Amino acid sequence: MDANDLREKTPDQLKDELANLKKESFNLRFQQATNQLENTARMRQVRRDTARVKTILNEKARTAAE
Repeated sequence: MDANDLREKTPDQLKDELANLKKESFNLRFQQATNQLENTARMRQVRRDTARVKTILNEKARTAAE
């Protein structure tokens, strides 16, 4: 997921994306706990994508407040 692509989205779309990432993160943690996780690198990708989405949401909120 590219930050430039995320900046083009609306805050509502970003919130939906964040919800999807959180669901995926939960599922990955559950798979890891039950030793069913095949792609361990995906956990890192999801965590970083979540941080990226949160950062851009905060940027948009800050510019809207100004």
